[in-house]
Amino acid sequence: MSEELRDGLVAEVQAGEVRAIAEAMAIVDDLRRDGFLRRQRLAAELATGTPSHHSIIGLTGPPGAGKSTLAGALIRAWVDAGSGVGMVAVDPTSQRSGGALLGDRARLRFGPKEPVFMRSLATRHRLGGLAPATHELASVLRAAYPRTLVETVGVGQSEVAVEHVCDSVVLVIQPGSGDALQFMKAGILEIPDLFVVHKADLGAPATRTRNDLESILALGPGPGADPDWKTPVLSVSAQTGDGLGDLVEALDEHRRYLIDSGQGERRRSRSRIARVLDSFQSTYGSHGLELLGGRDAAIARAREIDGTDLDVFAELAALSGLASGGR
Repeated sequence: MSEELRDGLVAEVQAGEVRAIAEAMAIVDDLRRDGFLRRQRLAAELATGTPSHHSIIGLTGPPGAGKSTLAGALIRAWVDAGSGVGMVAVDPTSQRSGGALLGDRARLRFGPKEPVFMRSLATRHRLGGLAPATHELASVLRAAYPRTLVETVGVGQSEVAVEHVCDSVVLVIQPGSGDALQFMKAGILEIPDLFVVHKADLGAPATRTRNDLESILALGPGPGADPDWKTPVLSVSAQTGDGLGDLVEALDEHRRYLIDSGQGERRRSRSRIARVLDSFQSTYGSHGLELLGGRDAAIARAREIDGTDLDVFAELAALSGLASGGR
């Protein structure tokens, strides 16, 4: 197989052509060595050709919170407003097939001519609520559409990787579950940019959950939170549509904030560094980090070589070169 990309592929992806998007995703799925080189070239061209205002939005929250239903309502609102949307739905892994167990595409249905591209993805038993290829697939969709949704398989103390993939993170909470207090204990409340108390049509339980969450947030932002962004708490019912317009507006406001403040590029830089270190440690283990002088030194090296003109593959290669020189 050729290591080169087909001429015009990236331009076709950026134009939202479905066959080109599927072809690019097939490249991401190819784990062979020559496939790796094609993935690297694809990532490099997407990194330099995608509009900065195109955003990746993460929906995270515990099972049963209604993330898929909310995702469907958001997609419908954007499509009805004339915007194309991409979605990566991360599901548990089937023990038999190794594929996505639930398959959100079977539950979220849109017409074949509507500008929506969905991809279900198995976690491959990886902690963090996301699958290894999530960011690469989401980057393909971000090149094609102004908004791309990433729905995680769930949320827990170790499932916080969504912040390294998405520009905006929405935490979806179910009324009466007591999740808000548990999330505070786990440090997860520092991650979201927006909170949604879903199933607001339940009435009093939803109101109490929203009040509890606002009381917790009134204690002040955590050490990892953005001090210049006031995280909104919204009550939404995808069933009735109540509050959905407020959520759409809040997401647009956060996107404008990221662009105007420069936080968007700073966040993407931190995300690239985190993904580079994760990939580096997966390949070279703790010994590789020792060759760079330890994890803190590795972070410092990654920051030195990070730049908007480099994709994760190029930064990983540069970091690997430094480690090889340290042997």
